[in-house]
This record gives sequence, structure tokens and C-alpha cells, in this order.
Amino acid sequence: MRDIALYHGEGHGWIEVVTGVMFSGKSEEMIRRVRRALIARRRVQVFKSALDVRYAGVMRISSHNGAEVDAVPVRNSREVLEQAHPDTRVFAVDEVQFLDEGIVDVIQLLADRGARVIVAGIDMDFRGEPFGPMGRLLAVAETVDKLHAICVRCGNPATRNQRLVNGEPAPYEAPVIQVGGHEAYEARCRRCHEVPSATRDQTSLLDALGAGAEHAVVLTHESLRRPA
Repeated sequence: MRDIALYHGEGHGWIEVVTGVMFSGKSEEMIRRVRRALIARRRVQVFKSALDVRYAGVMRISSHNGAEVDAVPVRNSREVLEQAHPDTRVFAVDEVQFLDEGIVDVIQLLADRGARVIVAGIDMDFRGEPFGPMGRLLAVAETVDKLHAICVRCGNPATRNQRLVNGEPAPYEAPVIQVGGHEAYEARCRRCHEVPSATRDQTSLLDALGAGAEHAVVLTHESLRRPA
């Protein structure tokens, strides 16, 4: 993983996002970066969503493998802004997907003031759609590291969060936010990810797929041999 921002000159703001599926090591990577910043004698503030009370509790960021660091729980972006100390050089926000859209503007402001901002969060909800403010954060960040877990079904790289209710895939209509661990979620690949729905119909998309294939321009290896 990169620590480019750690070596940037004083006053150069930066946003870096660590994202991906659950069980991929996002919090562990954030903790590693925070510790390296502390070793470099930077002033650091760490925040986390107050919704996340797993493992070490609400006052610490903890990873699935047991790594921990102290953190301040916040309920919204305003609390991050109000508690941001002007002398802090590095800010870290974990489980940012649970915060409101205003967190993007707060993080932008901190970076514009010359701070390094490390953000960790799940990029997609259990439906496979952008989770809260993550889409905008990925767009404005200087660096993005997308981590993968292992699909529990087939062993391929996992990019989706499978929510389970009584052992069965949760329906599309279920609430987006439901904090859980192994008992509620699994890491799965695109192919093994299941989101049943009583109302969502993709038949029209499937019908349109390939409808104009007879006019498609398809490149092959032979295309390389043609003169420019």
C-alpha cells in the first residue's frame, strides 16, 4: 500500500481512500497508516461512525484481525468539523459510508487547509450500489486503494457484500444500513452475489442485450495487422 502523502511537504493537502468489500482489511490498512503517521511525529485525529460498535467498542477502530487504535465516535459530518483541531496534520475517518453526504465537503475543506485525510469505508451496499457518500469521495480523492476479500462460495476475489437473513440472501427492498459481522454478511464475487427482489425487473435490459450485435464492431488479434 502507498504512503505517498506521508512524505509530501507541509501544507500540501491530500485525500486518500481505502475502500472495498467487508473482510478485505480496510480498517487494518487505515490503522497501519495512522500508526506510521504517529511514528513520523504527525498530529493525528481519528474519527469513526458511532453506528459501528463491533469488536473493541465505540471508542476504538478495530479490524477483523484484532488491530486497534483510539477513535472519536461521530454521528454526522458536523461533529467532525467541530472537533477538527487547526494544528492536526492527519485526519482519519473510518466507516465513512455511514455518515451523511456533508462529510465529503468537510473532508475537502480539511484537505484544502493542508491536511492529509485518510478515509476508509465500504464502496457498495449489500445491493451492489454506491454506499452513501463513497461515490463522491472516490471521485475527489487523490489516491484510491480498492481491497478485495475472498468469495466464500467459489474462492475468487470478492467485491460484493452478501447480506444474509436467517441464512438466505436479503431482498433488495431491505434497509441499507444494518451493522453486522460474520453472522449477517459474507464476502462474495459478482457471480455469486445474490439480491432477490419482488419488484425489480431486469428483463428489459436482458432483452436489449445484444439486440444490435449484427452491426457491432469487434476487434480481434487480426485488427493489429491492418495498416493505420
